[in-house]
Amino acid sequence: MLQDEEGNYDKSDTLPSTGYTLNASKSVCSDNTTPTWEDNKLYINNLTKKGTSCYLYFDKKPMAMNTILANKEIRTRSDFSTTITETTTGVIYASLDETQYDNDGKVYYFAGNPTDNWVRFGGFYWRIIRVNGDGSIRLIYSGDSSSGPVTTGKETQIGTSAFNEQYNDNAYVGYMYGSTGQSSYAPTHANNNSSTIKIILDNWYQNNLLSYSTYISVKTEFCGDRQPSTSSSTSNGSGGTGTTETYYGAYIRLQTNRIPPTFKCNNLNDLYTINSSTKGNKVLDYPIGLITADEVAYAGSRMSTTENIYNTFLNTEQTYWTITPHRFMTAAELLYVSLYGSLVWTLPTFSAGVRPVINLDANVTLTGSGTSTDPYVVEGAM
Repeated sequence: MLQDEEGNYDKSDTLPSTGYTLNASKSVCSDNTTPTWEDNKLYINNLTKKGTSCYLYFDKKPMAMNTILANKEIRTRSDFSTTITETTTGVIYASLDETQYDNDGKVYYFAGNPTDNWVRFGGFYWRIIRVNGDGSIRLIYSGDSSSGPVTTGKETQIGTSAFNEQYNDNAYVGYMYGSTGQSSYAPTHANNNSSTIKIILDNWYQNNLLSYSTYISVKTEFCGDRQPSTSSSTSNGSGGTGTTETYYGAYIRLQTNRIPPTFKCNNLNDLYTINSSTKGNKVLDYPIGLITADEVAYAGSRMSTTENIYNTFLNTEQTYWTITPHRFMTAAELLYVSLYGSLVWTLPTFSAGVRPVINLDANVTLTGSGTSTDPYVVEGAM
């Protein structure tokens, strides 16, 4: 008997493969035998007679999203002009409406400085950024087995690096990029070359997470957002080529207009997905990337060169990269998180922290309460 989404049981002629757990209290066998379920295999203990019959009840395992949302106060936000000052432990924010959805649907995200969004996975500690529209869980690195869960300091990152080794062309704002000196957008921002930081992240994934890949979502994406503004007051309307002065989307959203950030990625060329995906640009070898500036803004930060934003879990008192371009004036510029938690722009040759971002599969099973001392743990992959 297999449990459905509403909690009802339907008869099945086959044992479930994944996504279920045996309800031992409801299941019963004749002749005092005891059924158990381990590693998706059924065991009948104390079996002594032929013809023993069993009624087996399997409960549907909760999706990771349901575990995270359980016992949380769900809030919404429409004003991102000020920082969050209230306590947000026990709180998760939901998309206000479809304007705050990502490419897959409704988003739930952490903001402020919660203490209950910790995960231990693959031998590392992570903070939950958000529950994606497809139910997968976006995580950002925050410590290893030696450091334990850390909120500040160099242990919150795997090292430091330049984003790219050059800055004298619009191409170098890309997580991947095309050819320099071009007069049209497409060849400039073609995804032919890996950035310096992408190479570092790919190597780290290969060395540390490849054996845990079955728990990591291969459906979710990372948004590089190299779409130039079409506003005549901030761009010539074409932009993004060679050394043309260009203002990219995040500049307009987060600095000029101070409008709400976005989880959506409207330019499919910038929707980084792995090569086996059915959507996006399909250029990634591994499902790993960086946080976006918009995700940092949703978490409670703002674009500022002077403001100290301490009440956000993304302030590590270290500088670290986002994946998000800012503009090209006389050089390429990207956005990073400053020592004080605000979003600031700099050249891609600047050395800043590298914090891997991955997405747990929507169907993993989580245990724990999400605190640093009792983090969520992925069943089977501590």
